[in-house]
Amino acid sequence: MDLNSDVERILWTEEQILERVSELGSQLTRDFESRAITPVLVGVATGAFIFLADLVRKIQLPMNVDFVRVESYGSGTVSNGKPKISCDLKVDVRGRHVILVEDIVDTGNTLSCVIDYLKSKGASSISVCTLLDKPARRKVHFELVGEGKYYCGFECPDYFVVGYGFDFDEQYRNLPYVGVLKPEIYES
Repeated sequence: MDLNSDVERILWTEEQILERVSELGSQLTRDFESRAITPVLVGVATGAFIFLADLVRKIQLPMNVDFVRVESYGSGTVSNGKPKISCDLKVDVRGRHVILVEDIVDTGNTLSCVIDYLKSKGASSISVCTLLDKPARRKVHFELVGEGKYYCGFECPDYFVVGYGFDFDEQYRNLPYVGVLKPEIYES
């Protein structure tokens, strides 16, 4: 099976993504280097794992890394709107600066849920670093915590995307680019 043949077009090449991830890593390094407390990067599994892996290699600071698993999609292409935390953190974030690493901010439901969860765990500040932001689909406003900032790789048009960690029914994550999945693949 050739996964590439299911992609209608490429939105961001591997080179464009890696260049932007490097820029984000440099920005995070600058913004967090003067803080006395080591930041915790929390990746939202599973979609953000490739982005998080590339990002942490570009941040030139001591840090902790952990994952939280949030479920809201199942095997569909649209969130059910009711995300839930299904795997807890292992790192204690109480009093810490958390950088929440997302693959995509879409409706805002998942992000809002995870921010509330991290607040309940006592994080002193929560920043968000997302590879893609799809503002056309935003339904929920989210608020950063403390000195939190919002970092975004690319603004994404309203397409169903795959590659670089993004999936459809747990497939296509391994493509090195972000592309638009042909509608006949997910509408059948």
